[in-house]
Amino acid sequence: MNTVRPGRRRRLPLALRPRPVPWDRQSPTWRDAKPAVIAGALKRAQARPSGNWYVVGASRALREDRPLARTVAGREVVVWRAADGRPVAGPGICPHLGAPLKDSPVRCGALVCHWHGLALDGTPFAGWSPLPAHDDGLLLWVRLDDIGDEPPLDAPVLPGRPDLTRSLSAVYVGVGVCEPEDVVANRLDPWHGAWFHPYSFVDLTVVGGPEDAGDGPDGFTVDVSFKVAGRLVVPVRAVFTAPEPRTVVMHITDGEGQGSVVETHATPLGPDERGRPRTAVVEAVVATSPRRGFSVARRASSVLRPLVRSAAGRLWRDDLAYAERRWHLRATGRFPG
Repeated sequence: MNTVRPGRRRRLPLALRPRPVPWDRQSPTWRDAKPAVIAGALKRAQARPSGNWYVVGASRALREDRPLARTVAGREVVVWRAADGRPVAGPGICPHLGAPLKDSPVRCGALVCHWHGLALDGTPFAGWSPLPAHDDGLLLWVRLDDIGDEPPLDAPVLPGRPDLTRSLSAVYVGVGVCEPEDVVANRLDPWHGAWFHPYSFVDLTVVGGPEDAGDGPDGFTVDVSFKVAGRLVVPVRAVFTAPEPRTVVMHITDGEGQGSVVETHATPLGPDERGRPRTAVVEAVVATSPRRGFSVARRASSVLRPLVRSAAGRLWRDDLAYAERRWHLRATGRFPG
C-alpha cells in the first residue's frame, strides 16, 4: 500500500499520493481491529474519574439574554451568565409551579421565570439550588453528583489544548439513539476511518496501540491522510486517548497542524418517546498552525466555523450510525464484540 507519511513541516501543507489505492483494494483492517482491544480501551476509559462533570454545549452558544438548556440523564438543566460573566447552572424547572426555565429570559444576570417573574441570580432561593458549572473557554460543563455517583472534582478533566486565542475553534453538536459508551467505542476504533469515511480519510495505518504504549498514553497512534481533492492530501500522525469516561481526544502529533486537537464528548440525555437512550455528541475542534497564513484563517473564523461544523457533521452522520447500530445490537443481545 502506498501511504503518504507525515514528516517535518513542508513548504506547502499538501502532499501528492504517488499511486492512489482504490477503496476496495486497500488493505483490510478487520483483523487488526480486534474487538478485545477496543473493549479493553473502553473499559479502562470508563474506569477513569470524571468528577461527575458533563458537557452541556459550546461556550459561544451561551447568549447574554437567554439560558442554554440541556437534559442530562433525564435532568433538565439550564446555564446562563451571571452579571459578572461567570456561568451559573441549576435545575431547569422553576421551583414555584414548574415552568420550563429554558424558555425564560436573562435580565442583568438573573434568570427571570416567564410564568410569574421569579428571579434567580444563581444563589439558592425558593427551593432552587445551583449546580457547579465550569466554562473552559470552549465548552460549558455542569457537575451532577447525584447522577455521576463519583467522588466530585473541583473542575472537569480537561485534555491539553493549544492556546485558544491563537487557534481556530468550532463546536459541533449531534444527537443519536445510543449510550455514551457507544460513542466512545466508535472513537476508540480508528481502523474504520478509511473504510467508513473514504471521502475524508485515506492511507490509514494504526502504528501503535495500548499494548505498545509502555509508560506513554493509553491510546492509539494513527498515520492518516486527510483528503483535499483528487490525489492531494494532508498527511498527519494522530494519537487517540480517553482522559475520562465520556471523552476521546485526537491530538495531531506530527505533520500539518501539529498541536491541534479534536475533542469528542458524549453526554447522556435521557430516553426518547420509545424509551431508547439518547446521547449528545459535542465535538470541539481546536486547530493551530505556525504557518504565517494561519493568522488570516483565524481572522476569518466566523466564515470558517460553519465549514468546520459541516465537515464534522458529515463524519458524525456515519459515526452516529455506527454508535446507534452498536447500541441496538447490545440492547438485543446480538453484539458480537
